[in-house]
Amino acid sequence: MKRDQAEELKSLQDTLYFIGGKWRIPVINSLCNGNRRFREIERSIPGITTRMLSKELKEMEMNKLVKRTVYDDSPVTVEYEPTEYCRTFGNIIMEMINWGRDHRKFIQKNKE
Repeated sequence: MKRDQAEELKSLQDTLYFIGGKWRIPVINSLCNGNRRFREIERSIPGITTRMLSKELKEMEMNKLVKRTVYDDSPVTVEYEPTEYCRTFGNIIMEMINWGRDHRKFIQKNKE
């Protein structure tokens, strides 16, 4: 069966849009590793600014990747968690981590 390259390209572009940018994957990784509160997530990602994390979480919530829950405590507590839909990306993230680890070893091994 002949593959539809136009459809493959569109799907690839959709994926790249989703993971595009410097911070989306680290935020998902942080959430999937159990960080729930804004400051926990922020501390787990070196270099991310408060403003950028806020922007990423809002976009991810709009795209049904993150669920935001506000608890009416004193003070008010806000927690984030990855949705089941977001978790479907977990295997891809693990493959990216493994590839990156292998690539780093390959480059270090083959330095001239």
